[in-house]
Amino acid sequence: MVRVHALRTGLVRVRQAQRESRGSGIARTANMLFDEHWTGWLPIYSWIIEHDEGLILVDVGETARVHERGYHPRWHPFYRRAARFSVHPDEELGPQLRARGIGRRDIRHVVLTHLHTDHAGGLIHVTGSTVWVARGELARASGIAGRVQGYLPHRWPKWWDPEFVRFDRRPVGPFDEAMRITRRGDVVIIPTPGHTPHHLSVLVSGDPSYLIAGDTSYNQALLLDGTVDGVSPDPRVTRSTNARILALGRERPLVYLPSHDPESEVRLAQKSTLPAATAETPLGA
Repeated sequence: MVRVHALRTGLVRVRQAQRESRGSGIARTANMLFDEHWTGWLPIYSWIIEHDEGLILVDVGETARVHERGYHPRWHPFYRRAARFSVHPDEELGPQLRARGIGRRDIRHVVLTHLHTDHAGGLIHVTGSTVWVARGELARASGIAGRVQGYLPHRWPKWWDPEFVRFDRRPVGPFDEAMRITRRGDVVIIPTPGHTPHHLSVLVSGDPSYLIAGDTSYNQALLLDGTVDGVSPDPRVTRSTNARILALGRERPLVYLPSHDPESEVRLAQKSTLPAATAETPLGA
């Protein structure tokens, strides 16, 4: 039997206009930085998939080093104005895995949905595992250009040598391609561009199925409402991806697990699936 477990690796607050985009063009970015209203504290989830072929980890969460002076570049407007973190040392991935009797080398695969710091900050805790990332995501996040876009490539471990996701043209529901992680194909990586252009999600098939969805939306209600976040470079791409997620939820019972939804852990425990009667949206919208 395949089981999914949530690990909360701290908390984050963002401006409301980051969670729910306002305006268009440069106004979207300005609203995200200068909105007077903040969200409440939101979880930063990593996920363990317990599988008979080995443990699979999705995202590695944030590090308590975010509270060290100079860890985030103070020159960057996002870190100056748009994000607040609360991460205690015992909330980091490593201590949480050890508390569950899981060693670093017990994890067979690690999948990073994308490389924003709250999803990749805990890389130091996964030595010895195969870490999968989208080639385009790594390219976008690297170097000076990556730092300008808010990534922290200078904080990645020096030893980190990721594997690149290689998609096969084997449709999974409304998704045109996927990459198997398990031999029997019940855990696959699917492309879910939007929040970043090369964002990934992990689909665990079963009854019900689980979609570990990274930042495809900040919560399920926003997915159902068709609301795009303020970070997504191209809202049309995000809407198309989220329409595919909703279509997948109409095809099969699907528990939706985005990384910052306080209700994700509740839905996981209760096996609460997406409403089957969600309105249809054209996939290319």
